[in-house]
Amino acid sequence: MLCQFSKIGAATRGRVLENGVPYCLSVGSGYNRKAVSNKPSLYRGLPSDVRFASSLPTQAQVVICGAGVVGNSIAYHLTREGWTDVVVLDQNEIGSGTSHSGSGVLGLFKPSSERQIVTYSVNLIKTLQEQGHNLGFKQCGSLNLAQTRDRAVALKRRLAYTKPSGLECEWLDRHEIKRLHPHLYTGDLEGGVWVADDAVANPSAVCSTLAMLAQMQGAFYMEGCSVLRVITDEIPHSQIVPKVTQIVTSHGNIHCEYFVNASGMWARNLGEKSSPKVRVPAFPAEHFYLHTEKVMEALDALPVVRDYDSHTFCLTRNQEFVVGGFEKDAKPAFGSGIPSNWRETLEGDDEHFRTIREAAEHRLPVLKESQYKPLINAPDNFTPDGKWILGETPEIDNYFVAVGMNGNSLQGAGGAGQAIAEWIMYGSLSKEMLPFDVRRFVDLHNNRRYLKERTREVVGRHYDILYPGQCEYKYARKLRCSPINSEQEARGAVFGTRMGFERPLYFDITHKRGDPPAQMPEGTFGKPSFIDCVREEYHACREGVGVIDLSSFTKIEITSVGFDKYRQFDAEETKSAADSLYRSKSAGNQVVEYMQKLSCNDVNMPVGGVIHTGMLNERGGYENDCLLIRRADNRYLMLAPTTQQTRIMDWMRRQITAEACVSVSDITSMYTVLCVVGPKSKEMLSLMCNTDLNFYGHMAKEINIAYASGVIVLSFTQVGEPGYTLLIPSEYTLHIYSQLMKIGHDYGIRNVGMMTMRALRVEKFIPFWAEELDSTVTPYEAGRGYKVKLNKEYFIGKFALMRQANQGISKRLVHFTLEDTFDPDEDTWPWGGEPIYRNNIYVGNTTSTAFGFTLNKMVCLGWVKHTDGRVMSPDYILGNSRFEIDIGGRRVAAKASLQPPKMPVVKKDGFASYRPKSRGIVA
Repeated sequence: MLCQFSKIGAATRGRVLENGVPYCLSVGSGYNRKAVSNKPSLYRGLPSDVRFASSLPTQAQVVICGAGVVGNSIAYHLTREGWTDVVVLDQNEIGSGTSHSGSGVLGLFKPSSERQIVTYSVNLIKTLQEQGHNLGFKQCGSLNLAQTRDRAVALKRRLAYTKPSGLECEWLDRHEIKRLHPHLYTGDLEGGVWVADDAVANPSAVCSTLAMLAQMQGAFYMEGCSVLRVITDEIPHSQIVPKVTQIVTSHGNIHCEYFVNASGMWARNLGEKSSPKVRVPAFPAEHFYLHTEKVMEALDALPVVRDYDSHTFCLTRNQEFVVGGFEKDAKPAFGSGIPSNWRETLEGDDEHFRTIREAAEHRLPVLKESQYKPLINAPDNFTPDGKWILGETPEIDNYFVAVGMNGNSLQGAGGAGQAIAEWIMYGSLSKEMLPFDVRRFVDLHNNRRYLKERTREVVGRHYDILYPGQCEYKYARKLRCSPINSEQEARGAVFGTRMGFERPLYFDITHKRGDPPAQMPEGTFGKPSFIDCVREEYHACREGVGVIDLSSFTKIEITSVGFDKYRQFDAEETKSAADSLYRSKSAGNQVVEYMQKLSCNDVNMPVGGVIHTGMLNERGGYENDCLLIRRADNRYLMLAPTTQQTRIMDWMRRQITAEACVSVSDITSMYTVLCVVGPKSKEMLSLMCNTDLNFYGHMAKEINIAYASGVIVLSFTQVGEPGYTLLIPSEYTLHIYSQLMKIGHDYGIRNVGMMTMRALRVEKFIPFWAEELDSTVTPYEAGRGYKVKLNKEYFIGKFALMRQANQGISKRLVHFTLEDTFDPDEDTWPWGGEPIYRNNIYVGNTTSTAFGFTLNKMVCLGWVKHTDGRVMSPDYILGNSRFEIDIGGRRVAAKASLQPPKMPVVKKDGFASYRPKSRGIVA
């Protein structure tokens, strides 16, 4: 017997039974009251006069797959805003996946991007309970414990940047912790953070209530209905992103405008049931909970306890203790696929859980005297970076994903549901969701073996101390590598990973060829032990020659293409019209017009020109920060940030109209990028080529270097130092690198890692994508108004920038140097996210930080907002203002500037009389 929800009829809309069950619940043709009586309370008490629907609708505006707490939240928010043509499908029953079995903890003590989502969830559940729904919601608060000094620093840093948000939280010593939770053993604690507004709720009750309210507001639910395929209007070889058209289910087809994959553990498999396939890189891990028998003593008022250093948490519900954890070596679940009887295949692993149970008993000695129920194995989805996956997929237009709740579906469900609903209704979000964007992945992230391996590690990282820039993943590494990766490793490279790409962070100066691979030392919040390595690389870039491997940068080619090469037409007259349009308009002009529309700078430069530009949204915020090289009249090459590989390709494809003869192609793997930086770079490179390396302005030349041909040389670097950027066909990379290191030996050449690159650009006030720049930041706010050409034809975001140019800005990116009261040898360093105070009032947060070796000071970039939202003049920053930066609870005086600092220039002719010992290979 299949149970279904239908839209509420006019006669019964809004009527609710005494027990809270809506009239809209309907049951298929096999309905009998005895069967219904075995359902959860949501299904009981149906009146005899309800009209029952027995078939799936043939069309809907939105189809949601997955009736868990996330899918129900999306349906609730859509229907609440009047989008009532919503169908929710589930292969089993409402809440029959993992939504019913989570911990129910609602934790607000998180980084700001996550905290906004969870705060909305808490407020939503609280409001629903106040309206009379029994959701088991209790704001019992939480204690976040620190056993070590480093953990205390980590918690105090988070406390510092959380307090300005208005969240009630404070640092407690061990005695104050004991008063709040008498059952805790506190003798080995450094202290902890008390968060008063943290809460617990019943996940199953929230899930069913959201479903009930969604259907009361007009949504149609069908259980026992599997999605077999998602159909699109895909046209082979087209540049146009295909759209969802219909969903094939086990109960028939349903046409729709929007589809949402909220199917939890099954989301990745569902993503493969479409053409093109959709990447949903999430993988289930076994997740365990241990309940005690009821304890006579009243426990429900006790706070949630997170003992991070033991990877455990404990809460109380219904006079029971509930113990869980995020173990350091987790167990991936269902490695061969999720069976239909998946619950029956799960067993509690007492031995695996033993370390968490023993740690919990150490922290709560009362547990040793308690009787335990059987261990619960409740798997949940985890993502490769431990963050939610939300948003519209790059593969298919109007196909949304909301999965990867990472062990706690309830916590993000309310905010994620609201965000996806807003995204569907308005086409974009008013707030930045970059950390959770589904477009932050590439194909390798969706590989099953990769996911299974990464899941072992990502679970425990939820409770690890993640030292900034010093905590790289151990598993599923060495996937995307530069052609010189092995040589870099032999020369002492310590690698990090970004978008699966291995990138040198720095080079260990103590490493010798033949030694085991250099490793990142133990992390710290103060001066890192590898700072001398970074210092030497820095001075090589400032005074000699440094080589930075930027091969991970996204590379996209934009060129013209004939209609008949990538479009198919249903009618001869349509093709004829298109051919006529193509003949009447130069394909080269179309490419230029397309790029001019996307870019705020004037990119119609001569062939061989190079220009730095932003690509903006209609609000004037950045969608991309990139370098454009004009290779021909109708062809551009773009260099963009590493993390933009999927995201910007998707955004650019969506700007291509059906009439445009424009093609964008990802050619990231075709080229290696080596940045040769420093005052001696020109003379050194001149030994390897016969080409004049004098460039007038920012230019690009295709030249031969050593024995290699087709190397594109740019008179531009990413770090504000003189030098060149080489785009090398990948097969020539090892040869050119070997020659650079051989010839460069006499010039003091050094390999340079990403940490040094960061130090160079932060000191010179160069903002980067995803740190200073995102979709909510405009060029004027970032101090890049000079890269905006309002006098050219229309570009996306032009009107918003015109308004801002006339009205002024209310926030500004600022360059700070910490005053002498900060001791870089002894004090905790700023690492990003620290609160900024102006005249003792909170005005913003830092973004990027680094030690400036030329300034000999710690440097921070950060956003400053006007306290009352008014237009900000330079005097607000530079006038009678006293700035301080809160570093883990200690405020440090800082000097503010709106301009890059004046740096001493190293004379390029200082080595004019120098003659190297060996000459290079000249092509």
